[in-house]
Amino acid sequence: MLRQAKTITSRARSLIRPLPIFSSSQEAPFGGSSPLLNHRSQDIPHDFLRWVSRGSSRGLSRFASGFTPLKPKPLDSIIDVKRVMTRSPEDLVSIWDDYHLGRGHIGASMKAKSFYLLEQRSGPCRFFVLPLRRGSGYNTMFVQVQMPHMLFTGLEDYKARGTQASPYLTVTYYKEFAETKDVVLVRGDIVFTSKLDDEEAKWLIQTAQSFYLNDTRYNLVERFNKMTHDFEFKDILQALDMPTG
Repeated sequence: MLRQAKTITSRARSLIRPLPIFSSSQEAPFGGSSPLLNHRSQDIPHDFLRWVSRGSSRGLSRFASGFTPLKPKPLDSIIDVKRVMTRSPEDLVSIWDDYHLGRGHIGASMKAKSFYLLEQRSGPCRFFVLPLRRGSGYNTMFVQVQMPHMLFTGLEDYKARGTQASPYLTVTYYKEFAETKDVVLVRGDIVFTSKLDDEEAKWLIQTAQSFYLNDTRYNLVERFNKMTHDFEFKDILQALDMPTG
């Protein structure tokens, strides 16, 4: 569940280390410069090309299985891990959420059990597509998962740029407190604030997680990855109560 605090407390400031705010022209959320996860072509759903049939399919052979050497910010560069070790799980989550509020980053958390299920289910099903509401319609977002990371980019951008398409949103899961506090911290970095706002980013993270954690919705993820010829995008729209016509 994504939680949002109303104010940033002095307690949060004292436990969270200063961070730069990233933008599309500044330091990326990951230390590496590669824009997307790179995977082997055989790992991509068999009929994936139909999702990019109107645009360029260049780079598909390099797109998506295993990471290029992405280097996300380590947790101890964000939060004073030693100091929060003595805090309750509730305090930890509150401090984490408070700090990220209004900074161009999304602070969230989840139970360890949910994280491990997400990790398990995303292994064989690394890709998905989601509609993001825009006015009376929607933009299709392409989702890539290889835990502890999740990336979102616009499908239209992928059509045009292939593997050179940069993600709009990157998500990192930190499981340092999973065993001791039953908490996995989640950090979302909006790479292009011109393409996504905070609420849209939160919705994408929540919704993507729901498709991996909910049994019924996960059937659609499996179908997209393993039986793409049977996959219908309207099934996602229906699952999200969005118009199909």
